[in-house]
Amino acid sequence: MEKIIKSYSDQEFHKKIGSLIKRYSKNQKDIREEVNRLVDFKNHHRLLDIGCGYGWFIELLPVRLDLIMGIDCNGENEQEFKKICEKKADEVIFKRLMLPAHIDMPSGYFDLIVSAYSLYFFPDALSEIKRLISPEGLFIVITHSSSMLEEGEKFFNFDNLRKVIERFSAENGYDILKDYFSKITHVDYPNELVFTEEDDSALVQYIEFKKAFIEKDVDPETVKEKMLEELKIKKILTFNKNDRIFLVRP
Repeated sequence: MEKIIKSYSDQEFHKKIGSLIKRYSKNQKDIREEVNRLVDFKNHHRLLDIGCGYGWFIELLPVRLDLIMGIDCNGENEQEFKKICEKKADEVIFKRLMLPAHIDMPSGYFDLIVSAYSLYFFPDALSEIKRLISPEGLFIVITHSSSMLEEGEKFFNFDNLRKVIERFSAENGYDILKDYFSKITHVDYPNELVFTEEDDSALVQYIEFKKAFIEKDVDPETVKEKMLEELKIKKILTFNKNDRIFLVRP
């Protein structure tokens, strides 16, 4: 888990992979744009972004807020996070903290809390999230399907990857959230990554991106070799990239 978390401190690599995922996605709508369609951000003023990384979610925030606070265990993300958030809020705070942990802010202080592709790292933080959200607040969770990379499981056993993703996934997220919150809705974001035989270098980069997730199960170089072989034979490979957006209220 430590290597997975640490991999999120390489901002430039993550931005590069973000561009790659967008390019090879069948669904060309940015999932953040889908969130913007679903949420009226004008009704919110203080945002807490947990597992914030370098500020990926904040980049496309359509409004300016009074406060944005980011929590991440990688201190390397602080400078870039603040740079992005200063364009979106009057006050910006970054705290380096390994969750789950107590967050030193008043109860009910935030009317908007976001966890974008991070809650599976710290599902035990939900009780603290419940404490921090205001009675009229909104908790936005973006997460993967547990079927992520299922195509590779025809050839390899990804038990450790499954253990991480299934801590909070599209499929079990509702059952986990209902123990803490009363109003839960969701919107699915169907997608798949499509690589043709001309895209072999992009496929290699994508597998490299997942290296920290899969290396406890299988040597990533072995995965690359097998997937490139399959791409050469089949001329096209697709990978599950289905996600889900949870909209949660106290």
